[in-house]
Amino acid sequence: MSNFVDYVKIHCKSGHGGAGSAHLRREKYIPKGGPDGGDGGRGGHVIMKGNANEWTLLPLRYTRHVKAERGENGGKNQLTGAYGADVYINVPLGTIAKNEDGEIIGEILEDGQEIILMEGGKGGLGNEHFKSSTNQTPRYAQPGMEGQEGYVIFELKILADVGLVGFPNAGKSTLLSSVSAAKPKIADYAFTTLTPNLGIVEWRNYKSFVMADIPGIIEGAAEGKGLGHRFLRHIERNSILLFLIPADSEDHFQEFKILENELKEYNPELVDKDFILSVSKADLLDDELKKEIAAEFPENRQPLFFSGVTGEGLQELKDAIWKKLHG
Repeated sequence: MSNFVDYVKIHCKSGHGGAGSAHLRREKYIPKGGPDGGDGGRGGHVIMKGNANEWTLLPLRYTRHVKAERGENGGKNQLTGAYGADVYINVPLGTIAKNEDGEIIGEILEDGQEIILMEGGKGGLGNEHFKSSTNQTPRYAQPGMEGQEGYVIFELKILADVGLVGFPNAGKSTLLSSVSAAKPKIADYAFTTLTPNLGIVEWRNYKSFVMADIPGIIEGAAEGKGLGHRFLRHIERNSILLFLIPADSEDHFQEFKILENELKEYNPELVDKDFILSVSKADLLDDELKKEIAAEFPENRQPLFFSGVTGEGLQELKDAIWKKLHG
């Protein structure tokens, strides 16, 4: 079973509000003490909280139900009942919560950010609130309100500085393993990468950026073909995109156009992102072949050549990424 989970549905229920108290003062030396009941406490909220140490929804995979505490009832001496304890659902940055109708409740973008998914029921009012000139001793109080209840869908879209876009076997996993400590699966067959991988890439002077290896896209991915459709959403949250065209491609520029079209079909806004073009597996090329490949591309879209195996061009590629991110 994969340890990467990016879609979870959970039944959530906030706490019932505590009832107000209808207590009357009974002290020996206070005649006609009147109403003395306190308000009920609020029921507990169900809250989604961002956690930068999480990167998958796997911990929630087997969570079927989440229920917050009920608020306590009001007491005598106009004491308000205690609030029910809130329940926190820790999620990775980039998580979106939706209701059953697909409407977005909120999205987590920062560590420690909190969003209330289900509000706890309000506590009922004690009889003190119902005293009037015509009713000096109300013997009733307000019950607490029901908490909210329903299903919440959690959907993760990976947050990264740069996302790798390419066909299967384009060399994305090799690049990530070469420039970071990430150890994605690498093999000479299509769809080696089945789940997104993240790596922290060191640049210069101890500065770094986050790179995401997205599973390979094929032509027709935006229509649901292959594995790409499921993971296209992860590309949406990357600051810039790095297109990888392998050196042994039959038509380098056409391959880029196919990738670009798949992104456009899925979400037209993706083609407006800043991007860098690159040709991977440059160790297979001599200088003359590099010139021939570069000639396939327009002047304003010249690719960078690199090899994740030999390290050729990696520093230049990292420099270009840093400049694009912070230029």
